[in-house]
Amino acid sequence: MLALTHLGGGGHSCNDRGEAFSKARRRFHHAMFYGFLLCFASTCVAAFYDHFLHRPAPYPPLSPPVLLGFLGGVGMVVGTGGLMWLKVTGDPEPAPPSLLGPDFAMLLLLGLTAGTGLLLLAFRAAAAMGTLLALHLGVVLALFLTLPYGRLVHGIYRSAALLRHALESRRDGVKPRTAAAP
Repeated sequence: MLALTHLGGGGHSCNDRGEAFSKARRRFHHAMFYGFLLCFASTCVAAFYDHFLHRPAPYPPLSPPVLLGFLGGVGMVVGTGGLMWLKVTGDPEPAPPSLLGPDFAMLLLLGLTAGTGLLLLAFRAAAAMGTLLALHLGVVLALFLTLPYGRLVHGIYRSAALLRHALESRRDGVKPRTAAAP
């Protein structure tokens, strides 16, 4: 699951425009997915530092919470920006036009979450830190409030479906299908 091997859909990759195959969508998904995981890890480490080690934020630039958050934020910005770019330049046929708005909104919200986090990191010693923190936390709140209604929830359902498929395959004595490595 962490290799996103089932993202290829069983084929060569995704058609971005016309009949040409590209791994760009897969790579941007990887950047967004792993960026999100790194940001989540950063939050968990920071919570551990604060609640168990009694070391409140802000943390030094080379500390694990800051490094994980920075790398995760960059990954999310690259991933969401790339996926939005592919939506604009890619083949419009596979997805219904009614999903374009919600897809853009979710990608924009993810990108804003990462972008405001990176801005907060860059200007954490400035007088505007309080305002940037309020902005970042507001965007994070909006992301979590809309999470059950957007495409991000498919990650939970897809993971459960893959786990169920693996368990059923093991029970039936069938080796689960895996896609080729990217």
